[in-house]
Amino acid sequence: MQESLRIGIDMGGTKVEAIALDLDGRELLRRRVPTPRGDYPATLAAVCSLVEGLEAELGARGSVGVGIPGTVSPATDRVKNANSVWLIGQPLHHDLAERLGREVRIANDADCFAVSEATDGAAAGASSVFGVIVGTGTGGGIVIHGRALSGPNAIAGEWGHNPLPWPRADELPGQPCYCGKHGCIETWLSGPALEREFRRVTGDGLRGSEIAKLADSRAEAVLGAYENRMARALASVINILDPEVIVLGGGVSNITRLYDNVPRIWGDYVFSDRVDTRLLPPKYGDSSGVRGAAWLWPRN
Repeated sequence: MQESLRIGIDMGGTKVEAIALDLDGRELLRRRVPTPRGDYPATLAAVCSLVEGLEAELGARGSVGVGIPGTVSPATDRVKNANSVWLIGQPLHHDLAERLGREVRIANDADCFAVSEATDGAAAGASSVFGVIVGTGTGGGIVIHGRALSGPNAIAGEWGHNPLPWPRADELPGQPCYCGKHGCIETWLSGPALEREFRRVTGDGLRGSEIAKLADSRAEAVLGAYENRMARALASVINILDPEVIVLGGGVSNITRLYDNVPRIWGDYVFSDRVDTRLLPPKYGDSSGVRGAAWLWPRN
């Protein structure tokens, strides 16, 4: 078969999704199956079946990129830091390449999100992009000239497990994080963190989307504090990376007021006379992960 496809796989906690793009990035076909939770051999089989099924249906062979909720350790070539815990310690890269008979590229799902938005999404044309997924957790990915930056430890962009910058007295020591520390950015900015803070202030349990729709002083106080914390957290990224564009993804990215209010605040914390970094919503939303996996093989 002629190699004229880019195939992306997004290995989520509830579903494994596959997409086939043509060489110009147009979507040709998409398929998904339930994730075989807790079963590594079945997960391998599901990924390979999706790739083979797309190729059979389209009559073409493709490059394969895979996004995972973790990363592959450069030290061991095995999966680490994965929310899908049955992948941890497994030689996923080796096993997929062997079963599919070709090189496979694997990246963290936040890296895939950033690659997608930097390639032909909201940040298309930008030379430096920081992609943030703010949902159940808080992850990040860095893309420079269209390629994801990984680093020697494969943790570039792990923004959520740094402490909240410029903490105030009432923010210390912060909530405990599953990583073993206190006060991580993730414990302040994830979707569940926003909902927890609203419940603490008001006593009411609402989802983030519901909080954003409230036009009262209670919601304003909680969202205003949230925006200030996001501005401080992103200012620290701008001070180090100075990206052209920051793209938000995940459920919290649907709160539209963030795109005006956060940049209005972050100038107080960025070490510059003016901040030209743009904060943008995603173009592809939930599809960015699987599209970015396909774009792990760039045009050139």
